[in-house]
Amino acid sequence: MKRIHIGFIVVAFIALVGVGTWGWLHSYASQSTLPKGVTLANWDIGNMKMTEVVAAYHQQIERLNAKKILLHINAPKPVEKVVTMKQLGVTFEESGLIQEMKKLTEGNLWDRVKYRYTMPKQWNLVVKWDDTALLKQFDAAWEKKYMGESVNAVRIISPQDEISYMPDQSAYRIDWARTKQDIEKWIPREFLGEKDAEQTAKVEFSLKEMPAKITLDALKAEGVERKIMEFKTSFATSAEGRVYNVTAAAKTLNNTILKPGDVFDYGKIIAATEKKYGFREAPVIFQGKLIPGIGGGICQVSSTLYNAVIRTGLQIVERRNHSLPVSYLPIGQDATFSEGNINFRFKNTTGKTLIIRAEAVNKELTVKLFGTMDKNTRYDISSSTVKVLEPPIKYVVDTNLPEGGQEILSEGKQGYIVETYQTLTKNGKVIEKKRISRDTYMPQPMLVAVNNGGEVANPKSNEDTKEILEDGIS
Repeated sequence: MKRIHIGFIVVAFIALVGVGTWGWLHSYASQSTLPKGVTLANWDIGNMKMTEVVAAYHQQIERLNAKKILLHINAPKPVEKVVTMKQLGVTFEESGLIQEMKKLTEGNLWDRVKYRYTMPKQWNLVVKWDDTALLKQFDAAWEKKYMGESVNAVRIISPQDEISYMPDQSAYRIDWARTKQDIEKWIPREFLGEKDAEQTAKVEFSLKEMPAKITLDALKAEGVERKIMEFKTSFATSAEGRVYNVTAAAKTLNNTILKPGDVFDYGKIIAATEKKYGFREAPVIFQGKLIPGIGGGICQVSSTLYNAVIRTGLQIVERRNHSLPVSYLPIGQDATFSEGNINFRFKNTTGKTLIIRAEAVNKELTVKLFGTMDKNTRYDISSSTVKVLEPPIKYVVDTNLPEGGQEILSEGKQGYIVETYQTLTKNGKVIEKKRISRDTYMPQPMLVAVNNGGEVANPKSNEDTKEILEDGIS
């Protein structure tokens, strides 16, 4: 009897403990609050009702979204713009707490008890920033409009041949790498109090200099110090077509720039002139005679340039004299041109940049060279005739003349063999005198009509039989 009584007491106690435990577990699992010690970022939400946490969380997010930031750009005209975090492209999300809270109210009793007991205590905000809108607003077009563009340095040669410079100007562009780092420092990673939420952060955009492609220092380093040579020739007696051709070629030649070691090619000047301006009819040289053609006069430009070049001591790469003397220069000091046959070329051996200026004004052609040359150095040019070539006689039959008679139809012209010398003088002392060319100008034959009752035998000519057109293009 006694044992039955004890057994009943034990069973009753176990049942009581079980009921109590179940009640406690049910009570523990059915709480509407979060476990003690749970935090979201810097926000202590332990023991808060879950419904209150959800509502308060959305209010906190709205406060973060509305946080203002002042963007300041120190452009020529400073720009300031106030934007909210939301407008900036920043989003704030909890790292899964809201979703995880559902486990406290879903599932069986044991699962709820277990999760409440093991639920992580620390939760963070997930902050993301999509900078697309910001970069689009302050894009390259905006920078160009509000921050300008860099300006290259400019070399100015005055009408008085004085050289001056307009300095370069840098522009500035947004340094996005540094600017985005500065902005990110002000993006909240935790919830804000009311006071902090009302304050407006300020970010000064970092800028980087965009220097001009051509700087003043680089331009001065090219060594264009002064006008080193000037040479002029006249075409006062030229007709309209020749005046046009000389002027057109001079326009193309003007402002030609040669870097150290560059070789000037007059053929390229003529090709560019023909394309841009075209040429007109004017006398050209063909088979030792002046005949109508296109482009007559272009050799006056090459010859005038040649004279400036040899008086500067530059290296002549290719040059040939005309077959006939020209009126605008002494014999031995001209440079002809024949498309595809004869060219004028020289090399810039000054070690610095060389600029060629050319203009044709009032029927006077002027070529100027600007660069570097020792002021105490001078090159003098002299030419001398070493042989006169007498004109041969060319006979033609004229049956209208009395038998045995003859008549001079045209007087011939003498030819010449000419040597030209270049004398180098430094500090008033002659350093060197050297021959730079030996040129032949062929004589023009005397034309004589005869009637001797038969064919006339003319002496063989030593002239080059190749038909070359000079001082023109066709």
